[in-house]
Amino acid sequence: MTAATPAPRTLRAPLVVEFPFTRSLGPVQSAFLTGLRERTVLGVKCSDGTVLVPPVEYDPATAEEIRDLVEVGVTGTVTTWAWNPAPRRDQPLATPFAWVLVRLDGADTCLLHVLDAPGPDAVRSGMRVRIRWAEERTGAITDIACFEPDDSEPTAHVTGNLTAHLVAHSGEFADAVTAIVTPARLDYTYSPGRAQSGYITALADRRTVGERCPSCRKVYVPPRGACPTCGVATDEQVEVGPRGTVTTYCIVNIKAAHTANLDIEVPYVYAHIALDGADLALHARIGGIPYDQVRMGLRVEPVWAEGGRHPDHYRPTGEPDADYDTYKELL
Repeated sequence: MTAATPAPRTLRAPLVVEFPFTRSLGPVQSAFLTGLRERTVLGVKCSDGTVLVPPVEYDPATAEEIRDLVEVGVTGTVTTWAWNPAPRRDQPLATPFAWVLVRLDGADTCLLHVLDAPGPDAVRSGMRVRIRWAEERTGAITDIACFEPDDSEPTAHVTGNLTAHLVAHSGEFADAVTAIVTPARLDYTYSPGRAQSGYITALADRRTVGERCPSCRKVYVPPRGACPTCGVATDEQVEVGPRGTVTTYCIVNIKAAHTANLDIEVPYVYAHIALDGADLALHARIGGIPYDQVRMGLRVEPVWAEGGRHPDHYRPTGEPDADYDTYKELL
């Protein structure tokens, strides 16, 4: 009688996916953001006279290009709202606030931003609000620090003629903003399933394990708990490697930005490596060899950094290159 293998402990880890997204601005968006820097809110007027804030470059009804910029008010009316009792990192305010849609005086659409209010009882649809400008402005939506309650009455163009009191604007400013960088970030907690937990636990002992499909008998590394070909569950654990064969690779010529664990001088090589005994190639960095000498069929072995939880990179073993027929099915 064989003792049952103890189930691996449940693993959890915080993960962050983050990258800076850089985009250039057309004349309309450039004028809008530069205007915010100058405490001026610009909208764009469509062919039917409606005013869009934030402005867009093409009429949503006709798809025609629109450039007719107009200045709208810094006061407006809340159309709808939601209370945020627990602000998260990098949100506009550190204290509880309301997310609000505000129709600025002169605009026919609403701007999403935040309202600084003492509590949800102080917020209502239809309330009047005013822009609170940031002390330091750079040409971004954050130049509007927030909205705050205001006791002004709607101006004439809100209750009557929408265009009568709007002021045309050239959109021209000195030192216009022409591009923005938006940091995209996703924070979440990851909990691997049974198969990946076993894989991660084995890596702590500097072993690599996969799982074998009971139908096609292929071994998959890293395991996912099911065979991607047959669609059946896998639970037979198989140790593979540690050596393997480079199947394909690419030369990286752009240095990774804002990524501490990839502070590697370029050029370097990332490759798909078929570990001995595995039927699926995993990817890893190749080191210990000039980048222009890496090749398909190169035999490699893992190199572990002190305290590392996975191989830092793979280096050549010195063995003869593997025959193409031994890895062609893994390309």
